[in-house]
Amino acid sequence: MNEKQAVGEKAVEFVKKDMVVGLGTGSTVFYTLSLLGKLVQQGLSIKGIPTSVQTEKLAKELNIPLTSFDEIDQIDIAIDGADEVSGSLDLIKGGGGALLREKIVAKAAKKLIIVADSTKLVDQLGSFPLPVEIVPFVMKATKRHIQKLGIHPELRMANGAPFITDNGNYILDCACPKILAPNELENNLNMIPGVVDNGLFIGMADMVITVDKNKEVILRERKQHNSSMEKACE
Repeated sequence: MNEKQAVGEKAVEFVKKDMVVGLGTGSTVFYTLSLLGKLVQQGLSIKGIPTSVQTEKLAKELNIPLTSFDEIDQIDIAIDGADEVSGSLDLIKGGGGALLREKIVAKAAKKLIIVADSTKLVDQLGSFPLPVEIVPFVMKATKRHIQKLGIHPELRMANGAPFITDNGNYILDCACPKILAPNELENNLNMIPGVVDNGLFIGMADMVITVDKNKEVILRERKQHNSSMEKACE
């Protein structure tokens, strides 16, 4: 069994009867969904909310019942992958192009579990280019504003044309080899008109399932997780 399969299937142990489950996107979560599909066929009662059109299609093929935010208020658990995981369990996501829906689902979940093989573990975020989802209407101006932050955005392409997200947007992959202040960068990017969201998931993961140097599956949990927010208005 490879690392991706091992950690992807381990996450299924946290899915219980009648849960609403956020269904992530990517090659590692594929194994999570495949096992969930088998358990559903054996009688496990769950409802899933997919983070991408790709995941929605796979879930339907596996006969995993789906729901939507129109029908539920909260997700019990979300399981997703990551492109980078730091020692403090902060993440870069969006390599598959689904970062916006992934962040929406992660924010709505009581618990976010990340499944990641050992190649995704880093001491500091930044080696993987940071994906930023932007509105096509203002692509060039948005790119110039991002460059002013000291990073280098490149428009993601697919088959000779701009890559289009499930939301009809573009993605800029931004080179920033060492992200020294991820919270500040996340906020600065999202303040730029034309930026929809970015692939920094700071303080969101509750648990990372990965493997150690002995190839054993391990669980790394966030030491402190405070989901409370100060009142912004009344």
